[in-house]
Amino acid sequence: MPTAKRIAKIFNLKGKPEAEKVTLPAVFSTPIRPDIIKRAVIAAQTNRLQPQGRDPMAGKRTTAESRGTGMGISRVPRVKGGGGRAKFAPSTVGGRQPHPPTSQKNIVKLIPKKERRLALFSAIAATASKTAVALRGHAIDEILQIPLVVTDDLAQLRQTKEVEEALTHLGVKSDLDRVRASRKIRAGKGKRRGRKMKQAVGPLIVVVEKKGLAKAAANLPGVDIVTVRALNTELLAPGASAGRLTLWTSGAIEQLDKLYGEEVVE
Repeated sequence: MPTAKRIAKIFNLKGKPEAEKVTLPAVFSTPIRPDIIKRAVIAAQTNRLQPQGRDPMAGKRTTAESRGTGMGISRVPRVKGGGGRAKFAPSTVGGRQPHPPTSQKNIVKLIPKKERRLALFSAIAATASKTAVALRGHAIDEILQIPLVVTDDLAQLRQTKEVEEALTHLGVKSDLDRVRASRKIRAGKGKRRGRKMKQAVGPLIVVVEKKGLAKAAANLPGVDIVTVRALNTELLAPGASAGRLTLWTSGAIEQLDKLYGEEVVE
């Protein structure tokens, strides 16, 4: 049974509704499937992993031999000489690992093409669900509409101040403040490995072409810019949690219908 099409208002950069409205593509009516979304996100993440392995001879390049029994010491292999330092055996300094990782291990999780497409459609539909967006933790009290559709003028902005001002008029400022308040220094050794700061995920802006917006929004914490053709499940559902706060330009909505209008899963 075909579902009723949803009509959405189009807002300008001042937060005022335009005269014309837009009909949301049928892809927004796709059932939300958290299980399929999780599989697609895990598949995308594992495809980026680099296989790990160890040199088969690591810890074994030594002449150490066990001295046997009767000497009052353990029977681990020891280097010849007066020191008697243990080598070769597992769990000894400079010894081999007991069960080292191998590069032959299968660490990539695969997903069928149809399921991957369903996950993308489901993640798109979740951006139009107020319940899903709220459950994900976004601050939506001041949001004018979900899904939030903005004029294509948004993609023309070239200064960070202009982007932040537009997002304020559109009611997204409270979510930006939430991201700023979440910034903290990561616990553990990860802070020494190029990822010192940790922060929440902010809104996603979907456009037809990035133009100057990508550079203008680069300094806004948690904000990501993506074109319609580059949309993927991981961007729409970071951490496999569907319902990311998403701003769609009117042109992006039209192109979305052209790309996926005939592949909707009822």
